[in-house]
Amino acid sequence: MNILHKVLELDLAYLDTFSNRINTSWGYIFHNEDQPAYFDANHAHIMEVPENEEAVIEEVLQFYKERKLTPRFYIYDFDNQGNFIEKLKTYKFQIESFINPVQLWNQEINEYNRNGKITIERVTQNNFQEALEIECSIREFGGREVKEKSFPKEFKHPAFTHYLLRYDGIACSTACLFEHGDQVRLESVATIEGYRGKGLIGELIYFLQAEVKNRGLKNFWVFPIDERVEKVYLKYGFQTIAKLTTGHAFLHGKSIKAIRGN
Repeated sequence: MNILHKVLELDLAYLDTFSNRINTSWGYIFHNEDQPAYFDANHAHIMEVPENEEAVIEEVLQFYKERKLTPRFYIYDFDNQGNFIEKLKTYKFQIESFINPVQLWNQEINEYNRNGKITIERVTQNNFQEALEIECSIREFGGREVKEKSFPKEFKHPAFTHYLLRYDGIACSTACLFEHGDQVRLESVATIEGYRGKGLIGELIYFLQAEVKNRGLKNFWVFPIDERVEKVYLKYGFQTIAKLTTGHAFLHGKSIKAIRGN
């Protein structure tokens, strides 16, 4: 299995934890009627260039409209999807595209001067509400509308381990590890606004790298949302092994770029 197949397998396993998947000849349909505002939980995943663009679009439109969900597509192999994208435009879909870096940790533990004001702990029932409030405050995660439902389910799922960072005793950062086989993915890295710029994310990353090493996991992945965030992870031993151009097509509502504040 080549390395990008591992990335796809890990991504599908992650999506399967909060959405229902239907396999098709052209990719996948994901849906979760309990989370209509959660884009990742409700979209058609286009993996191959469709042989019949119109049939695929009609199938997806019918599927989501029957469930009162907004039809949307995540489009892979974007550079070769020109005909499909043009067909989507005839249905009044809006299109946006992204460069998605794929990064893999180099397995090196770096020496660093730990900040004595910082402590990091696993999220448990005792500190669950503090972690939830941090995640609900991050608009890039979908805000309270999404995280108030998704975070409790992640917390109970055995593939997720959530962590909470305190600065001078104040809960201000979170992150989680998602495990699938011998692969692990860094997710939900967040710091509340008043504590950004203090190097807290670096402390979290170093801590989690040690956790991954101690568990004997083979590959530690991160999928930054853009090239600016990619540069941050480069400082901590995550090497960029690929940059994938993907598309998002949606009929109405906010774009992903708008949610991220781009």
